[in-house]
Amino acid sequence: MKQLLPVTSIVNARNLGGYYIPGGLRIKDCMLIRSAHLADATDQDLKYLADLNVTKVIDLRKEDEKFQRADKTIQGAEYISLPIDASGKEGQDKTEEEKKIFLANKQFDIGQFILVAAFNKKAQRIADSMYYTLLLEPDCQEQYARLLRLIIETEQGAVLFHCTQGKDRTGIASAMLLAALGASRETIVADFDYTNHIYADDVKKYVSKVRELGGGDKEIATVMSFIGANNDNFNKALDMIDERYGSFENYLKGPIRLTDTDILTLRNRYLKLV
Repeated sequence: MKQLLPVTSIVNARNLGGYYIPGGLRIKDCMLIRSAHLADATDQDLKYLADLNVTKVIDLRKEDEKFQRADKTIQGAEYISLPIDASGKEGQDKTEEEKKIFLANKQFDIGQFILVAAFNKKAQRIADSMYYTLLLEPDCQEQYARLLRLIIETEQGAVLFHCTQGKDRTGIASAMLLAALGASRETIVADFDYTNHIYADDVKKYVSKVRELGGGDKEIATVMSFIGANNDNFNKALDMIDERYGSFENYLKGPIRLTDTDILTLRNRYLKLV
């Protein structure tokens, strides 16, 4: 995939540049960047991002995810914490088992979390409704509105936005930006789906572990939602947006509060003729 960045220490690092937009346009290279966290970034990769003139890093992780996993610093870039909770109201209170994992490790351990979540009924419901939560929960909408406003206000340089794995919260943010820039649904879904190629080995590993523990279809679907990107649920969420708002762009003009001027600003800044 030509959008992949040539970095070795930042997972799922991709550039929205290069996607074609109807009307003979394409997104400019290396201006909008999505990724997983930067906690393990090497000096070489940080320099690469600095050379791309990344002037703003927007971190969508919650505090418990960032504990002892703070982003490494890109020289010259402003860091902004903008936490988004993909679990919704049901996930705000951790189970005792989840609390023990966080306390024991002093940091967010995605592997242990997955094995617990796969067999947890609440986690299964959260996984199934995650994209609806991100798109419809007012608190999430408010944070995404702030994210797009921050990008609109960034007149110089590139913007990098990320969560822990760079797939769900980041994937929805990318979908919103692509929709605002006029991308087709096919392009939006393709960008979202590429996460499954990035994490294919991890999905296979945890599916195997869950099967060994006696997990069935529901448990495996939960693993695939938390490690990969659930395309079926994402497409259902896009269908829901179309049914409720008429189009993704109308949704952006509704709860995300983008104006025609905002959309024109984004398109003038980030698009160019093929």
